[in-house]
Amino acid sequence: QVQLVESGGGLVQAGGSLRLSCAASGRTFSSYAMGWFRQAPGKEREFVAAISWSAGNTYYSDSVKGRFTISKDNAKNTAYLQMNSLKPEDTAVYYCAARNYGISTTPLLYNYWGQGTQVTVSS
Repeated sequence: QVQLVESGGGLVQAGGSLRLSCAASGRTFSSYAMGWFRQAPGKEREFVAAISWSAGNTYYSDSVKGRFTISKDNAKNTAYLQMNSLKPEDTAVYYCAARNYGISTTPLLYNYWGQGTQVTVSS
């Protein structure tokens, strides 16, 4: 079992930056691929970024590529999402998730989820 807790969300102006953290506890964090997803009001949960268990591979949605960076510190049992050049359309609840296989963009393939953290970008 893996427990995930996100932090770092908040209110920021367009063009600003935030760094989200996802602290994991439980079973071996280093063996899990991690993903970040987001869900805006009235919309489906969408893929943002993912990183392999070894942190050797990353994958991003087209909407955030070049602006967001996912990373994973296995020694600290923590995954991060650095978000730069934020836009109002990035406003959503952001969730981290873990799966014990490779990278996936599909929410249903992730085994564990955090409770989410709100990110609001004002124009």
